[in-house]
Amino acid sequence: MRIRLVVGALLASACLAAPVMVSTEAAPALVLAEVYRNSIDPAAYWVSEKLDGVRAYWDGKQLYFRSGHPVPAPAWFTRDFPATPLDGELWLGRGTFERLSGIVRKTEPVDAEWRQVRYMLFELPGAGGTFSVRKDRLARLVEQAGIPWLQAVEQFRVDDRKALQAKLDGVVAAGGEGLMLHRADAQYSAGRSDDLVKLKPFLDREARVVAHLPGEGRNTGRLGALLVEDENGRQFRIGTGFSDAQRENPPTVGSLVTYRYRGLTAKGLPRFPAFLRIREAF
Repeated sequence: MRIRLVVGALLASACLAAPVMVSTEAAPALVLAEVYRNSIDPAAYWVSEKLDGVRAYWDGKQLYFRSGHPVPAPAWFTRDFPATPLDGELWLGRGTFERLSGIVRKTEPVDAEWRQVRYMLFELPGAGGTFSVRKDRLARLVEQAGIPWLQAVEQFRVDDRKALQAKLDGVVAAGGEGLMLHRADAQYSAGRSDDLVKLKPFLDREARVVAHLPGEGRNTGRLGALLVEDENGRQFRIGTGFSDAQRENPPTVGSLVTYRYRGLTAKGLPRFPAFLRIREAF
């Protein structure tokens, strides 16, 4: 199976009159991914599989979701973690996001369920040196910790776009989500930049739910669309991609959702945004 490399950009969207977005706890400042563009030379990057998990930040003492809310993990899960900041994904395996989300959202963790969870690491927040240096240090920390559920994400290099395409095809064919590219010579810098880019067979983004818009016709009396707001405060509607059950019980106001879209219109709006999943409701 061959999947064309996607050319992407930061989504832009029109501002609509709407309620003020619900505030959340202070989120940690982490590296965020841009979307891969054909102008990027993959030979300058370390490449890894994009894990469809739940982002988690370890500050050396406590594990947090990307929202800033503490992860209700069992004490044994984090007890022997290194006393240094770590960034990664809580992960069960390919195609298991919904089950994983159910496990890590429980305020009373279930040990038997958490025994299946791995903390897959890909960054050392705030550490010095290039990404090549940081990834090697991360591998040593994981080896020294000797904890089966604490692992470093495998990083590899490719020579060119053809080789990157082949890797993408293989990962997706095996049920994976896509690839992440970390620029090898990048110093650590929080925020969104080309130091970290994601490559998937479709474009997706995240947005915060700010309102439920009523449906019409067959959707009368239930959800018609979500009014959402992106990280830059721009608001737009997502009206497709929902199951009947999700229209009856939609994502709560304040929750973070992932949506797919097919590029941008001439006005810079996300084209055909469609609901994919609740990304974070913690």
